[in-house]
Amino acid sequence: MERSIFREYAEALIIAFIFLRFTQIFVLQTFYIPSGSMEKTLLVGDHLFVNRFIYGPTPTALEKLLPSRKVQRGDIVVFRSPETPSIDVVKRCIGVPGDTIEVRAKQLYINGKAVNDASYAIHTDPITYSELSFSEQGRRRDNFGPETVPPDRYFCMGDNRDFSYDSRFWGTLPSHLVKGRALFIYWSNGGPTDTGEWHGLGPQLRQLARTAAGFFSNTRWDRSFRLIR
Repeated sequence: MERSIFREYAEALIIAFIFLRFTQIFVLQTFYIPSGSMEKTLLVGDHLFVNRFIYGPTPTALEKLLPSRKVQRGDIVVFRSPETPSIDVVKRCIGVPGDTIEVRAKQLYINGKAVNDASYAIHTDPITYSELSFSEQGRRRDNFGPETVPPDRYFCMGDNRDFSYDSRFWGTLPSHLVKGRALFIYWSNGGPTDTGEWHGLGPQLRQLARTAAGFFSNTRWDRSFRLIR
């Protein structure tokens, strides 16, 4: 007896849904940039693919196909916020377990050696706070540590060093909160960008309509399919 067309479509949709969920959980996830803490590496409105399997663990059947490794210095990682786990955050890994991190007058030191990070890190605030400054936030931003990264944790900072809320303020990142490594930008929207907060169905639909209307004029075509480093 031939199966009905409805049943065939239903089965195809179910299989597609299972495949997409499997891919999202174990392989790739999408993510977009709502803030400027990673400029100029990542801009507000950049939409990314995130490699979910690189840091493992992956199902046994996929271990050879999708080899994994530990987070390394320089990786741009997406992770659940240690303070608000329902929110995903993206930063650059600066220190791995055993590294000693120090910042003095905005200069980063790892294990006592000055780091030349001019190729990706920027400082846009002309003010450099001293260790004697009355601004506690300014002191921690420009003068931090030395602090050694504990086991199973990472020290992460935004590339926009003067305007990033990162490990200098909320501490080291537990490894179990890491979701994946930022892989490449698949679309960059230069127009108004959603903050990621839910404001109701009406505002979300209006935001989608504005994005669709300005797709061609607001797309930063030169950033499309750009590898993230």
